[in-house]
Amino acid sequence: MNRERAIQELNFKAVRSSGAGGQHVNKVSTKVELNFNIENSSALSLEEKKRVFRKLGNRITKEGVLQLQCSDTRSQHKNKELVIQNFIETLENALKRRKKRRKTKPSRSSIERRLKSKKKHALKKANRSKPDLS
Repeated sequence: MNRERAIQELNFKAVRSSGAGGQHVNKVSTKVELNFNIENSSALSLEEKKRVFRKLGNRITKEGVLQLQCSDTRSQHKNKELVIQNFIETLENALKRRKKRRKTKPSRSSIERRLKSKKKHALKKANRSKPDLS
């Protein structure tokens, strides 16, 4: 992934934030929406695009656009910086390859320890029952 090229391909849109805030919220567009067209991006290889679509499928529109937004602060510039950071983290997490799990066998001592604790627990339960007097 070419980070600089990906940042150049971003589209931003400033929108009014929702929620409480009074007069300031009603007249200032501080919320920032980020759009990144994955299908037409030259920053990602074909294999990377496939991986992003597989991992971020629920965040991507039918047109192949990844949409993120930020309205954390009252500053449009801060929100833009935050949404870019969030975008980079999201993409890098989506592009990470997971380690393959290697099968392991439990050690003999751990098996014996588990069986001993099961036996002890069973005895504790058995001792709670009423004694058989016949």
